[in-house]
Amino acid sequence: MTLTPSRASAPSASPASPTAILVVLLAAGVSFALTQTIVLPALSVLGQEYGASATATSWVVTGFLLSASVSTPIIGKLGDVHGKGRVLTVVLALFALGGTVNALAGSIELVIAGRVLQGVAGGVFPLAFGIIRDTFPRERVPGAISLVSSVFGVGAGIGLPLSGVVVDATHPSVVFWISLVALPAAVAAARVVPRTPTVEGMRIDWAGALLLSGALALLLLGVTQAPSLGWGSPANVGLLVAGAALLVAWLAVEQRVESPLIELAVLRRRAVLATNLTGLLVGLAMFSGFLLIPQIAQAPASTGYGLGASVTVAGLLLAPSAAGQLVAGPLAGRLGVRIGFRSTLLIGTLLTAAAFGLLAVLHDAWWHLALAGLLLGAGVAFAFASMANLIVAAVEQSEVGIATGINTVTRTVGGAFGSALSTAVLASTAGAGGVPSDSGYRLAFGLAAGTALLAGCAALRVPRTGG
Repeated sequence: MTLTPSRASAPSASPASPTAILVVLLAAGVSFALTQTIVLPALSVLGQEYGASATATSWVVTGFLLSASVSTPIIGKLGDVHGKGRVLTVVLALFALGGTVNALAGSIELVIAGRVLQGVAGGVFPLAFGIIRDTFPRERVPGAISLVSSVFGVGAGIGLPLSGVVVDATHPSVVFWISLVALPAAVAAARVVPRTPTVEGMRIDWAGALLLSGALALLLLGVTQAPSLGWGSPANVGLLVAGAALLVAWLAVEQRVESPLIELAVLRRRAVLATNLTGLLVGLAMFSGFLLIPQIAQAPASTGYGLGASVTVAGLLLAPSAAGQLVAGPLAGRLGVRIGFRSTLLIGTLLTAAAFGLLAVLHDAWWHLALAGLLLGAGVAFAFASMANLIVAAVEQSEVGIATGINTVTRTVGGAFGSALSTAVLASTAGAGGVPSDSGYRLAFGLAAGTALLAGCAALRVPRTGG
């Protein structure tokens, strides 16, 4: 398979500047990352609004994660086949449509359907990385990828405090109208992003896509529903076993088809494998923080550790995390070029471990949470920026979309594990009133710190030549 600038991919007469393209890609990334977390503080309010149970309401998050995990590798491949800019425009339009469905929904079922539609935008990041690789001058690629990568965490960090303000001051449907920020981004992508080369003769491996989608869906369902079903329940074990079986079947199919969805040889490369393992563990730790910090802030002061904060104040305590990511993202790109992205990836995991180590010891004052959030934001930004650059440097240009897509999936799956694990730990230490104990939070923070240290060990497995 070769890259070809066919008629559909011929550059325009006056191509846009890399800076203009970067602005569009940042807007696209913020749209997705914001929506990923903005509903979390609003879940209880949404449940009350639609008269839905906590289990049904949780599907507002679960459906989004499932859709993003399943669609991301497929969207990355579609970008290689049909042109990344064109697919990016379609994905952003679908994302905005999903937000409209959510905002106008009259039932929790319609909200879940809209969120599943929005999950398709999980492919925004692999498409953005591929566009940067295809259109930017070589010397600007690492910095641009680092900046777009940092948006993944920045948007998520902004979404939580913004949601608190919106929920406390307006109607919960407003959090969904915010998704329409993707609409101008879609228009701008159609006008600004140049037509990138497509891969001649490439076909979509739909059988492989179906098997991988089923495997990811079942595994993610097993993880996200474990707190309600029980980790050892027959239903939950059945989901995990069935997901693992489909994953094995997918691996077998991919080794036999002429044009596999994912070249397994690419995933087996040491740089790619170690980076994806690091992404899984960093995602687990990051989402633990997004869940635990607002929750401990909102705990009653009578617990001895809680701050008794409102939804708005609890969300604002994550603002330092967003600030840390915004500052550290570009810095990671510049530093990675000088000392290698393997080193900056390691720095990111150590900063993340330090954040949770601090929280395991100190978490009963607002500045404890703010300082830890700042460290966590910087650590996540360093890690995400480094992972994207390591993946892009390790694969061929035609493999960028699918390879970075899989890295995005590992982070999403890690996030699902992180939220489920933290929920299970807190539930296991809750007292008679259902309020988690201080020891439960210490254990959850300690496990997140240990996970970040394991991510550092995985980062050490990345070959020095890989970054």
